[in-house]
Amino acid sequence: MSKAPIPRPGVYELYWKFAYERQKAFEARAKGQAGPWTDDPVIQEYKFCNVFRAADRVSQYMIRDICYSAENNDSIDRLFQIVAFRIFSNIETWNLLKIKLGHSPTLDNLVDGSFEKVLSDIKDETGKLYTGAFILCATDAYGRRLKHLNHVELFKDMFINKNLGNKILNTKSLKEIYDLVHEFPLMGDFMSYQIAIDINYSELVNFSENEFTKAGPGALRGIKKVFLDTNNLSTEEVIMWMVEHQEEEFKKLGYEFNGLYGRPIHAIDAQGLFCETDKYCRKAVPNLKSARSRIKAKFNENPRPIKLFFPPKWKLDI
Repeated sequence: MSKAPIPRPGVYELYWKFAYERQKAFEARAKGQAGPWTDDPVIQEYKFCNVFRAADRVSQYMIRDICYSAENNDSIDRLFQIVAFRIFSNIETWNLLKIKLGHSPTLDNLVDGSFEKVLSDIKDETGKLYTGAFILCATDAYGRRLKHLNHVELFKDMFINKNLGNKILNTKSLKEIYDLVHEFPLMGDFMSYQIAIDINYSELVNFSENEFTKAGPGALRGIKKVFLDTNNLSTEEVIMWMVEHQEEEFKKLGYEFNGLYGRPIHAIDAQGLFCETDKYCRKAVPNLKSARSRIKAKFNENPRPIKLFFPPKWKLDI
């Protein structure tokens, strides 16, 4: 990539500073050190995602308890579970599904109606099925009056009617998975990308996270703050520019960044960092206006420990 985006002085540097400080806090916490894990007042006060998507609590659950679950599920059931969990992205919902069904949901549960019934029961009991982390398409594409019922129909369309599972198992690239998922109603650009990444965590496929990326709304806001001009690069090319130049940029700014146990920032992480930098700038550079002016969530330490688990195929030196 010969062209380079044009940095916004004083803000471009915050992208790398945030990545360094946030990862340093993650590492200190993972070692069991007492907080605060950073001297950065913004990171101390507000909730931010990890630098590496795979290290966030919901992704850790996805990897450990779904992608590499000890349950003896066949490959198509496993793919259904990965897709269904990401749509809800709610650990409590999934745990209740498993308790009420006696096991992780399977296509048999989808066909015989037990998945829908249990999901509706959980909604009646808790009032909440979904996380607030993603903006989901809210149309009644399948003609059902409630969002979760439309998603049940979506899963049937994907895995029963359209044979999505076998198609994914025969893909040759990460983008091909994205394209297959993106064909369905309710599957927007960003959610299709998230699901492709989740599937790629598993043993069922194995593609580079750097071969394809898709910027979410927060990343688009972050790119506008970090750069004065993208120099006619697409948003995806800007993300890949950050991936390709991370080592020299950290070194230039004097940050010793060792990645995720030796794994460097990949495209999914770089685009997420743009989203988190957008949030960070709302406090660090408040005069830099955008569509959102405040950070909604304050940091509250979750007392539940996480035993870190990453895809074994990454061969991380934990």
